Amino acid sequence: MVRIINKNNVDIISNVLYGILRFQEKLTYIIEHNNPDIRPCIYAIWHANQFMVHGLPNRNNTNVLISNSIDGEIVSRINEKWGFKSIRGSSGKKGAIESTMNMISKLQAGESVVIMVDGPHGPLHKIKNGAIKLAQKTGVPIVPAVWYSSDKTFVSLPSWDKIKIPIGICRILNIYGKPIYVNENADENELLNVRENIKSQLDELDIQAPKLFEEALKSGLWKK
Repeated sequence: MVRIINKNNVDIISNVLYGILRFQEKLTYIIEHNNPDIRPCIYAIWHANQFMVHGLPNRNNTNVLISNSIDGEIVSRINEKWGFKSIRGSSGKKGAIESTMNMISKLQAGESVVIMVDGPHGPLHKIKNGAIKLAQKTGVPIVPAVWYSSDKTFVSLPSWDKIKIPIGICRILNIYGKPIYVNENADENELLNVRENIKSQLDELDIQAPKLFEEALKSGLWKK
């Protein structure tokens, strides 16, 4: 069976998708809630919320970790067209080391990093160690973040990660948790607590999101 996406049509597909998403961006209105505005930082988000990066500030100094797969190549090209930077990585030892070193370099240069903490292949909502180790090595905080909308145009696709995207006019709230710092000399027990803290905050943000969104609506934030 011929794969729809292959190395011969990556450029065409990325250009078409970028055009569609660029048009959608004009119909998408994202506001922020409780952004600690710490730079640099490591944004920790679920794979389902990967498009929330479009509400992040300072995109030209924001690096998104993207897999080395052919699908990742399309995402990377679109990501860079939007003004973000891409860091390619893989689950293999060599690829993981290279991407980690790249992220450390970017953080030390004052740039932020975005990591889908349950990606690139799941399991869903299971925190991987990448963001934690990165924070431990650099002293840069992890900032959990989610996005939410009650608009019917904010939909979840039937993929493994239940990715959430706007289709049509859509108001969205980017919601941030409390910064998490990781001690350079943290032992395995402390690192486990950090992992649980990230998941706990992301879960709590998802629970709080509907109420926060309604409060933002009542305050008329999207009208300002």
